[in-house]
Amino acid sequence: MNELSSAPFWVLTTHRTAYTLGLDPDGRVVHTYWGPRLPRAEDYPRPQPVLEWASFNPPAHLVPEEYPAHGGARYNWPGLKVTLPGGTRELELRYVRAEQERAELRLHLQDAAYPLEVTLHYRAHEAVDLIERWVTVRNAGSGTVQLDTVMSAQWHVPPHRDYRLSHLSGRWFDEFRLHREPLTQGVKVLESRRLTTSHHHNPWFALDDGHAQEDAGEVWFGVLAWSGNWKLAAEVTDFGTTRLSLGLNDWDFVWQLDAGEQFVTPPSLAGYTAHGFGAASRALHDHIRAEVVPNPQHTRKVLYNSWEATFFNVDEPSQAQLAERAAALGVELFVMDDGWFHGRTSDNAGLGDWWPDTTKFPNGLTPLIERVKALGMDFGLWIEPEMVNPDSELYRAHPEWVIHFPERQRTEARNQLILNLAMPEVQTYLLETLDRLLSEHDIRFIKWDMNRNVSEAGWPDAPRDQRELWVRYVEGLYGLWGTLKGRHPQVVWQSCSGGGGRADLGILRLADQVWVSDNTHAAARLSIQDGYSQVFPASTMEAWVTDADRGRLPLEFRFHVSMLGSLGLGGHLLHWSEQEREQATLLVALYKEVRHVIQFGDQYRLRSAQHAPFSAVQYVSKDRSEGVLFAFRTHMARPTILPPLYLRGLDADALYEVEGEPEPLSGAAWMHAGVNVQLNDFESQVRRIRRLG
Repeated sequence: MNELSSAPFWVLTTHRTAYTLGLDPDGRVVHTYWGPRLPRAEDYPRPQPVLEWASFNPPAHLVPEEYPAHGGARYNWPGLKVTLPGGTRELELRYVRAEQERAELRLHLQDAAYPLEVTLHYRAHEAVDLIERWVTVRNAGSGTVQLDTVMSAQWHVPPHRDYRLSHLSGRWFDEFRLHREPLTQGVKVLESRRLTTSHHHNPWFALDDGHAQEDAGEVWFGVLAWSGNWKLAAEVTDFGTTRLSLGLNDWDFVWQLDAGEQFVTPPSLAGYTAHGFGAASRALHDHIRAEVVPNPQHTRKVLYNSWEATFFNVDEPSQAQLAERAAALGVELFVMDDGWFHGRTSDNAGLGDWWPDTTKFPNGLTPLIERVKALGMDFGLWIEPEMVNPDSELYRAHPEWVIHFPERQRTEARNQLILNLAMPEVQTYLLETLDRLLSEHDIRFIKWDMNRNVSEAGWPDAPRDQRELWVRYVEGLYGLWGTLKGRHPQVVWQSCSGGGGRADLGILRLADQVWVSDNTHAAARLSIQDGYSQVFPASTMEAWVTDADRGRLPLEFRFHVSMLGSLGLGGHLLHWSEQEREQATLLVALYKEVRHVIQFGDQYRLRSAQHAPFSAVQYVSKDRSEGVLFAFRTHMARPTILPPLYLRGLDADALYEVEGEPEPLSGAAWMHAGVNVQLNDFESQVRRIRRLG
């Protein structure tokens, strides 16, 4: 990254890409280039004068401003909109100065009339070709400023192209569906208004010219690292420009900035690649593993979760019996799910009272934990701290602690209400209760769940405008979870929200894993996991083998699907036959042999499972010495000849053996001549790949 001496112009470079911006003749900070890295700083285009298009479209509306504020003759999507003291509802931001410290560039802007300071932050992540952006807004005046819209970034892509937008949507039990659609003139909005990231959309995008493929073509892509309400607005103007704004959702949002206060947005990361959607995914995977998750080098253990075996009917004998069966299969982590805490016999009572139920566990949790440890496994537990049942000791003591409007009936989705984590007293209670639980027990894994979205989004006793709830809640969540992490570093955390309702780069700073979906049907999981992999690496993707397809799909097929991420088991092991247990033991052992490649290697989607009955995924170690190939067939009309699978990521000149093939061939041969597989309906294969010499 450097500033050219001839003009206020900045070049942010990564290993393969460059992103440039500078001042135009009228003093606006404008975007000029985002694409392949060029040989010299002088090669990048400088800001050019822009002429008005009649009186209806003056230059302020036409220039590609890096962070346009609402004000003047601008009519495109703004990055910032405020209400100033006295009622003025627009800004005129002017460049003040720039600072550069290591990999971060800071551009300081200020309003022409009021001392409102806006800092644009840029950080280049060189190795993974990503640019990170966020914004700080500071009120340096004496009055109060109200933020009405404050986005993290506006990303500009090269003009005069017809772009295609890729995004993820879905619903509970059907998350991470990949959509690709052309962008036309106007604004395409994706968002969450649910207090969480949501099952319905994910704050990720990819733009291409309609011709990019998995392994080829230019792609611009990005994410927002935030776990609450968010908005993505992709705008195509009448003048051939395309821009994408990403940040906090301004729906029902305001933020009060008193004198001397500042507001910092969550970061947005984005990148460019000339090598297709797969390269875009791998850049995000590498960044998440190296810079985001708390324990990037920790191997994810094979776990067993008891939920589908016992549901709420947990007690020490039933869990101990399941633990014995799990340990015999090679499981390394035993997790007791819902039903263990005070008064919890169904989903209508107990949430909020986070201590062991004395009827189910008369001697507490310690005897069970010690039994699990004696079997050679770690012990884990399910919690849902953000929720409370009206039938609980906590709610009877503090009904005012939930999100609500006093004059409205409180909607009890799943018989529960949401505790207002924006309130310090709620944070204190949960911190003390959960800290005691973790301090008194040897717990190494926590599944943190959230099983409903917000309703009646009120905060009657808010110290300022109660619409700040949307941000303060998430900040409270981060603060609580982060404090617990700091006090209990031995715990591995999982983010769950009825499945994949809270999967984002914000929560992954706290959680190493995500429960991707409550849908554990293996054939359905193939497409869900394919969509998830557009953004997130396999190491973060927990996937269970359950009894959902028992008797219908082969156990091997179900295992192979779950082995694409962090393997878990969730079936009723006491009902499994001896043959099933023997087969499961072998498959768990196989996963342990290859999981280092799956969890830490490069992932290649050879054939997408989104809409195809024949799909394949390959993982290759970083040093390209070994790999694992997974192939799946669901239902296809017969007769069918399956197409070859063209491997990826190998050293073209090296010799590789592929399990099941008669002789080794060069990496180039496997990548261009391919591997043939034969599968019947609902059959799968796992083939190991080894470099020779």
